[in-house]
Amino acid sequence: MRQDRGIPNAVPRRPIREMSAVSASTPLPLGHRRVLTLALPMTLANVTTPLLGFVGAAVVGRLGDAALLGAISLGAVIFDALFWSFGSLRMATAGLTAQAVGAGDRAEIDRTLARALAAGTLAGLAIALLQWPIGRAAFALSGASPAVLEGLSAYFHIRILSAPFALANYAVLGSVLGRGRTDLGLILQVAINLINIALTLALVLGADFGIAGAALAALGAEVSGVVLGLIVVTRLGSRPFRVPLAEIRDGAALRRTLSVNVDVILRTLAIIAAIVLFSALGARQGDVILAANAVLWNLFLIGGFFLDGFATAAETLCGQSVGARDEKGFRAAATLSLRWCLGFGLAVSALALLGGTPFIDFVTTNGPVREAARAYLPLAALAPLTAAAAFAYDGIYIGATWTRAMRNLMLLALIAFGAALALVQFLHLGNAGLWIAFVVFLGARGLSQAIAYPRLVRRTFPGSSS
Repeated sequence: MRQDRGIPNAVPRRPIREMSAVSASTPLPLGHRRVLTLALPMTLANVTTPLLGFVGAAVVGRLGDAALLGAISLGAVIFDALFWSFGSLRMATAGLTAQAVGAGDRAEIDRTLARALAAGTLAGLAIALLQWPIGRAAFALSGASPAVLEGLSAYFHIRILSAPFALANYAVLGSVLGRGRTDLGLILQVAINLINIALTLALVLGADFGIAGAALAALGAEVSGVVLGLIVVTRLGSRPFRVPLAEIRDGAALRRTLSVNVDVILRTLAIIAAIVLFSALGARQGDVILAANAVLWNLFLIGGFFLDGFATAAETLCGQSVGARDEKGFRAAATLSLRWCLGFGLAVSALALLGGTPFIDFVTTNGPVREAARAYLPLAALAPLTAAAAFAYDGIYIGATWTRAMRNLMLLALIAFGAALALVQFLHLGNAGLWIAFVVFLGARGLSQAIAYPRLVRRTFPGSSS
């Protein structure tokens, strides 16, 4: 397998601005092994993330104050939502970097990373500076008790200082994934999580800093992640801090980067809106249904860990093929990613259906909640299979930077979700109708992307016959 100074599977260097004049280049090595090599490390990285929240809650829980446990739980939700909204930085950087790798343009790889680091740092500084209005809004929406809010405030105003570093880590991770080095992405994610866990134990239990120690641990982990990430990209041959400021501020490149990021942000907000609506409508049906849906939702998230790994593989392989102007490689990468996602989606749905009852009994001991969760298990088990195509196409679309189409199709799927909700409400289908509408939403995402796919391929590869 050919390597060019840290760029895996690189083709002979050709600046991106000249790509339209070239019909094709050396195809990228591709096969089932390559897809699995890219997907499985990110699957493992995804699996480690819930462990961090569990350890944080367990450590603070040992302090014996229920209010502090509630505070760190709410704080985790707030920062997950806040930072996830900027997840576009990771995805956009991965797609643009993959295209630069495919084109063999080392300079553009560095420019992409430099722009992403600058954007992430500036956005993070803005979040830190706006912490008081952000905090007031988050605290008001939480509806927490005064005791919980006291602890939440102490946690929030320390951890929010990690925003510039957290978003810089998104940029570095996107650059690493775009090069096809998901193994290094796994190492970075696990390192950040392990540092966070170690610092949480040391500062909360060892130094007796309380919930402030948990926030300081998160800050320290993000700072450490940036340092480790920059060491990794430097070892891969990148020198983002040597990129001239004029190249970072290039108008056309900045507009493209901004457009891709905004599209992905809007797409992410649409997903968040669907999840919030699903949760709110479930909550209106009572505490038992709310708790049962929470159990089943975790079952769906486990399937999402696997599917997201294959979406990452699609980002890398399809992006590199677009950069190399390799239509055959692009189609092969898209097909393989789609097949693996559908295969894993089917397997996860089958496992959820067969093993869902023991999972429900393990998560909750409440009899009514167990009974309700079992009643809706078949519909919840169907969700990973119906989501599989959407995960695959998200990776394909991001790698090809078809982000405007992805945004528009997501909005159409959200409208379909709303229409399905209205219909099941009219038919008085209750919580079963809610799950049916959510499955419709997932299916609409994948179906609409599949329908638009041939047209987008023809536009990206003008010589395409289909």
